Amino acid sequence: MLPKAENHWTLNEAAHLLNRAGFGGSPDEIRDLHAMGRHKAVEHLLNAKDDADFLPLPDWAEPEKAMEDAREFASMRRKYRQEMRDASSEELEKKRREAFKSIQKMSRERGIEAQGWWFRRILRTKAPLSEKMTLFWHDHFATSIQKVKQPVLMIRQNEMFRKHALGSFHELTAEVVEDPAMMLYLDTQNSKKGKPNENFAREVMELFTLGEGNYTEEDIRQAARAFTGYQLNRFNGEVSLNQRQWDDGEKTVFGKSGTFNGKDIVALIFEKPEAARFMTRKLWEFFVYENPADGPIDALAGAFQKSGFRVKPLLREIFLSREFYSEVSIRSQIKSPVQFTVSLLKQLEIESPPPGFPITAQQQLGQTLFLPPNVAGWDWGQAWINTNTLLTRYNLAGFLTKGTDNPMVAKGAGSKVAKKFSGKGMKERAARGWDGPDYEQIAPRSLRDNPEELMDALVFRFFQGPVPDKARTSFIEYAISKKGAIFTNKETAELCHLMLSTPYYQLC
Repeated sequence: MLPKAENHWTLNEAAHLLNRAGFGGSPDEIRDLHAMGRHKAVEHLLNAKDDADFLPLPDWAEPEKAMEDAREFASMRRKYRQEMRDASSEELEKKRREAFKSIQKMSRERGIEAQGWWFRRILRTKAPLSEKMTLFWHDHFATSIQKVKQPVLMIRQNEMFRKHALGSFHELTAEVVEDPAMMLYLDTQNSKKGKPNENFAREVMELFTLGEGNYTEEDIRQAARAFTGYQLNRFNGEVSLNQRQWDDGEKTVFGKSGTFNGKDIVALIFEKPEAARFMTRKLWEFFVYENPADGPIDALAGAFQKSGFRVKPLLREIFLSREFYSEVSIRSQIKSPVQFTVSLLKQLEIESPPPGFPITAQQQLGQTLFLPPNVAGWDWGQAWINTNTLLTRYNLAGFLTKGTDNPMVAKGAGSKVAKKFSGKGMKERAARGWDGPDYEQIAPRSLRDNPEELMDALVFRFFQGPVPDKARTSFIEYAISKKGAIFTNKETAELCHLMLSTPYYQLC
């Protein structure tokens, strides 16, 4: 396997682990993780769990309430049909539009609530690696609420990803191919004997399990026949196999023949070594760095396949490896918008962000939860940064650090963030303004008398490692220039905003 990192480790390495295996943390959280030692820290992250009652699901997403809503909706449809029996075509069309708008509005409101619910989980969880993997699976098995249109099914899928977050890739894939949200997203409920959905079979092999070039077009055609017959009950979200619509003829996939169904195809896929290499490489690039050498990936993939494609042992090996803590790995990733926003809140020790901020930030930065752009998920790395999104990151940091009452924010893009606050109960709270973080906690008065000590503390808080001498000198000079008889919170806020508005802060 991979060469191991030494038992001794640094605070910066602990911060690196927390950044990659989670969403970063405050200086105290980093110190607590470092105090455990490297091995115990890794085990802590691999095995951490949230309390059973941690952040309950939205009421409408609870199974009993979801069924109640479904029954009510079915009753309304029956009543509507009865009332419209003798209606004119114009009346029918008017009622249809009204019903459609009502359903759209409810779906949109619940979708926003679902996005807020998941963001709060990410921000407050005691199991950050599990939540990081839930985000990974959401991107890997990308499904958008924009097409699914049923927030309850997106929440159900999200819970499935969380359940299998560090479990078996094989078992998760078997569940995904029969997941209601995925079926609606890729139209598999319409795949019938004689009219198979070849696109779905292609996505399963190319994007989900094997990667391009590790199957033939005939494998796709034959596998598509096996995936026919699955039906979705929109009333209760249950999936079943309609034997009459399933192609029960013999198929040949990867050189093997049989009367395969969808589950059989998934089993055949995971017999191929390419499945292990494909996912090992993708997890490596997500947690370590891009374009790894083939040797380490092949070694890890072999063990991954033998373990039954279990993710936890694979990540343990990666997080304890020397390569994970190498110079090429540390601070080599551009933060995704979710990583940027959550780590910023954690470093500023903001447990409850301003109303509307999480959704607004996601939308402006290009990564909205439950809304990946297509079945391939988001583009990562350099794709996160362009002139507009970089400026937006600086402005969002300014809004958080300075608050809505700061005149510099009121005149700039921070005011646009405030104006976009929306949702139930948010407008009233937003009207009271946002005061910013607790700078007495972030930058104690005892440090403000010595700009260099203050700078060391803030550099560790925001960067968890050294910054170029030129940048550090400019930060210190700025602090000295702002320091009057008393180094106020307003001046501290401006200093923090300066530090957060640098290219270095975009990396983790």
